Amino acid sequence: MTPRPHGAHLPEERTESTVPLSPPELTEAECRRCGTYIAGLDGRYACGVCGWVNDHSEGHRRLPRADEDPDRPLKGRRRPKQLPGPVPEPEPVSEPVSEPVSEPAPRPAPGP
Repeated sequence: MTPRPHGAHLPEERTESTVPLSPPELTEAECRRCGTYIAGLDGRYACGVCGWVNDHSEGHRRLPRADEDPDRPLKGRRRPKQLPGPVPEPEPVSEPVSEPVSEPAPRPAPGP
């Protein structure tokens, strides 16, 4: 096992929080790469023009944990399976077009 370097981040002690999180705050800034005026949530930005994204640790407050997600399924339950998308309708089967059958030409009668 490799030794942990000095100053390595140890996992935080998790305490169960019953206090609901406040809604995120809309923040605005200039893109550090191209200067485009961009908006983000709680100081986390992504530029749609050049693709620049700031690090999540630069945000104004901590990100919520998975167990703080109000849409997370209850413990021991899985998310319901998604129904398959719309089934493509089969192409209409057209009846084969039958061409009129021509009768063979009459043969000439053998001569006397």
